[in-house]
Amino acid sequence: MALVWDYVALETRRTLRDTGFVIFGIGMPVLMYLLFTNIGDGADARWKTASMVGMAAYGAMGAAMSAGTGVAEDKALGWLRQLRITPMTPAQVVVGRALTASVVVLPAILAVLAVGGLLGGIRLAAWQWGLLAALLWLGSLPFTLLGLGNGYRLSAQSTGVVNVGCNLGLSILGGLWFPTQFFPGWLQGIATYTPTKAISELGTSTGLGGAPGLLSLTVLTGWLLAFGSYAVLSYRKAARTA
Repeated sequence: MALVWDYVALETRRTLRDTGFVIFGIGMPVLMYLLFTNIGDGADARWKTASMVGMAAYGAMGAAMSAGTGVAEDKALGWLRQLRITPMTPAQVVVGRALTASVVVLPAILAVLAVGGLLGGIRLAAWQWGLLAALLWLGSLPFTLLGLGNGYRLSAQSTGVVNVGCNLGLSILGGLWFPTQFFPGWLQGIATYTPTKAISELGTSTGLGGAPGLLSLTVLTGWLLAFGSYAVLSYRKAARTA
């Protein structure tokens, strides 16, 4: 495990030094939250809470999936060939990258929650803030693995485009930007089983004083296993051809 943690520390430093990541991964979700909750005649407390959760989840997704773009760039530079000669197994490499992304998603989550509490007027108990941050953090892991799978399988240019498409598509479909109750009935049914809808419901239920739903937990677990398998298989394929 020492090799894995050293790898995590290295990749975390590289990511946090990226100015583009700080601006778009952290600043953009904050600006979108302020925009969505301050246009028109204002927003009620329920919408402000839901919007805060949605934008925090959106920021976490973007930060998590950006790890895949970094992987694709490393692959092009020959970094995967160097990893192949280390004692690390494919699963350890993927886990190391996933842990790195789990660290760098925290600033995106905490920034939106801080703005919601300080500027948005959202008042939650201390345990709710803590549980909300933890659920959003854990809920971002499936998206990390999706981004990694794309990064190991695709070129650097293609990975960036595909990850942005996945991020935007899943965010809209899962109701992170607009409530799904405004969707057509058939689309609402599809949205129910998306990982973004699941993470949104986990966060919103906590913010409103409820308990996380079993369906949301089950859906997220299923996507975690699916994207995790995809990431490991993609790494193995990339390692053979690198």
